[in-house]
Amino acid sequence: MTDPFRSAVVDTATAFPIASSDPHAGVGFSAGQVRGAIVASLAGCALLLWAAGLVVDPFARSNIPYYAVLAAVPLIRFACARIGRPWSRAVADATEYFTLFTAMALTGALCSYPVAALSEGFADATLQQFDLAMRFDWLAWYRLVAEHRSLQLLGMAAYQSIFLTPALLLGWFACTGQRREAHRFLAAFWIAAMITLTLFSQMPAVGPLSYLWKGPIPYMPLSELWQPDLIPALRLGEVHVVDLGQLRGLVSAPSFHAASATLYIATAWRCGPLRWLLIAITSAMVLSTPVEGTHYLIDMILGAGVAIVGLRCASALIARRRALP
Repeated sequence: MTDPFRSAVVDTATAFPIASSDPHAGVGFSAGQVRGAIVASLAGCALLLWAAGLVVDPFARSNIPYYAVLAAVPLIRFACARIGRPWSRAVADATEYFTLFTAMALTGALCSYPVAALSEGFADATLQQFDLAMRFDWLAWYRLVAEHRSLQLLGMAAYQSIFLTPALLLGWFACTGQRREAHRFLAAFWIAAMITLTLFSQMPAVGPLSYLWKGPIPYMPLSELWQPDLIPALRLGEVHVVDLGQLRGLVSAPSFHAASATLYIATAWRCGPLRWLLIAITSAMVLSTPVEGTHYLIDMILGAGVAIVGLRCASALIARRRALP
């Protein structure tokens, strides 16, 4: 089927003077490749849920926002195709990128539930030993934040920027006609998520706050303390229905915030005038991750390593696509 926006590509630079001059910038993965990846991912998620005895209630009220997005996306793309202007191509591309990113983040979080249910034991003792070997004192870091409200507020804002930064990145690529870079980023994100889930299955953990802190908790981070109760409940079969509107972070190692930060910084380097703003925002997110995400330092190092592998794999895939006739 012919892309209704194809004819608008040559005019992107007129609407957006900062558009990339690279003739290959608009060459990303084909529609068939994207659809194939989506189907394979959903099939893998469904298989994991079945293996763990978990289901998602399709009629839950918490699903309404997701259904609304699914209904709105084709309408937006259809309207943009009817308009036929260069800027409407950017809007359509941004809608596509945002939807794919949201779907990947949601699917990854959902898959963490059956992975946790099928896992065994906890790796906190080993993870803490790595931190001790690196002389990282998580408790001192936590006490510093717990004693200063300003650090708590800054940390919460920075930690939640994990959703803001990709929106800026993908919006930039949509406006500048850089489909290849958008697809490289999205592919790297999904590959990193799959690797993270695979490693998580071998090293589930309750996190340093649960493992190291004794006594009343003076400050509850954004990620809270779900692993100590929810992971055992999943393993014992006490949880059968997963609510998409109430998904909780269960992955300690590798840290996906650290993986995301590495991807964001590497991708921001290609974003011209937005580069340093995005790097600053992401650096703040990294600093907030040990406390707000209750992560060991080794979690973050592993997350960065996962992102590097994801980037290399995505770059190889996008280069192969570029080489095809």
